[in-house]
Amino acid sequence: MGFGLVQRSGTIAVLATLLAAHTQIHAQFSGGAPSSDSAFSIPSTQLLQPEELNRLLHAQGANKPLVLQVGSHLLFAEAHIAGAEYAGAGSQAAGLKQLQDRVAPLPRKTFIVLYCGCCPWSRCPNIGPAFKLLRDLGFTNVKALYIAGNLGADWVDKGYPVERGR
Repeated sequence: MGFGLVQRSGTIAVLATLLAAHTQIHAQFSGGAPSSDSAFSIPSTQLLQPEELNRLLHAQGANKPLVLQVGSHLLFAEAHIAGAEYAGAGSQAAGLKQLQDRVAPLPRKTFIVLYCGCCPWSRCPNIGPAFKLLRDLGFTNVKALYIAGNLGADWVDKGYPVERGR
């Protein structure tokens, strides 16, 4: 009888875990309220696909965006989007301060594209807080580069231009 109770308790724990995960996923994809620092808090109208950013960076006479990487500095040094600047990890207070200092002198209409690329979009700890900070600072032309998997798969492997170091 003790085994049955343990087995039932384990089943209940598994079901509770699945229900919690389902609730979180449902909120993220069904218009529920994702946390303000989640990648899912960024409106889809503010997302750029990699091919769109690549086109913008190569367009003649176009209003080129300031591209800021808000993930790991190690990742940035390994490979980053050509012309991008490292602006601090968006998940850390020091990184957000670095980002704030970088954009402080800029006009609030500056076209800024943020990206991270450390991990799948659904788990990125950096892009949501960085995006929120810029919006809170009054920047009105901010986009986030939607990197579904990681920078390697979604930018480098597609042959888009990269730089190394810094």
